[in-house]
Amino acid sequence: MPQLTTPLMELPGMVSGEPVKVLVREPAEADPLWVYDRIVAGRYERPFIIDDGQTRQLFFNLDFIQSSMRLDDPFTLDCAYTRKMMAFLLFVPDPGRVLMIGLGGGSLAKFCYRHLPRARLTVVEVNPDVIAMRGAFKVPEDERLAIVEADAVDYLPTTEGDTDVLLLDGFDARGIAPRFLDRAFYRAAQRRLRPGGVLVANFAGTRKRWSRHLDLLNEVFEGRVRMGTVPGGDNHIAFAEACRPLDWERLEERADALAERFPLDFSALVRSLRQGAGLSWAKAGCR
Repeated sequence: MPQLTTPLMELPGMVSGEPVKVLVREPAEADPLWVYDRIVAGRYERPFIIDDGQTRQLFFNLDFIQSSMRLDDPFTLDCAYTRKMMAFLLFVPDPGRVLMIGLGGGSLAKFCYRHLPRARLTVVEVNPDVIAMRGAFKVPEDERLAIVEADAVDYLPTTEGDTDVLLLDGFDARGIAPRFLDRAFYRAAQRRLRPGGVLVANFAGTRKRWSRHLDLLNEVFEGRVRMGTVPGGDNHIAFAEACRPLDWERLEERADALAERFPLDFSALVRSLRQGAGLSWAKAGCR
């Protein structure tokens, strides 16, 4: 496994007229100008980091931010969609095992590491360059947080019934990893869950980019899928297997209790679920 001390090449750059640092994983003899020009042209094939002195963000290309870390608080959840994914705590408030597909900048891994001290965490990441950048994003090295370099399509079927929460956030430069668009993948994901477990999937971009994924998820989980909205962004969050008739008033009470344990607005997360339940195209799922 790459160590946290993996060296990164630093390049000067500009964003909106302001100077930034661009960090890339390249050998010392690489031509910085060649690397920078390829990034700007959208032809650079490795992930890269842009640091503006306040945030450090991971990119696969300049069109989309993959992950964002606040330099003054590396363990907070800077992106709204990551906060919405943590709504799984409304259904599984004390998970023993959390399995994450996609490391990115490690935002969810770090948050769970800090705030779920009894949970064992495993992150599956296919891109070795992303793993090598974990140090830049302050991802802890600890036996309680395992990072596995593997393709989730191959990894998920290796065992069953070992996971309380499964977070799907695997993206490449174009969107959700294309190999995920397979009934067998979502079936293997379902089989990893223990009784009462929940799968949480991040669907980003226009709905046509991920509607077939949602169809497969609904098919595999027999409609037991609930959608949560992410206001101000292009993410929707799907919660599968946690569905049961919900008493919204009781869920608000649970949100108040969780807010005392975690630095998240759980009442807003409940509202997100209620808004998702009202989406006409999401009504195939449960209520």
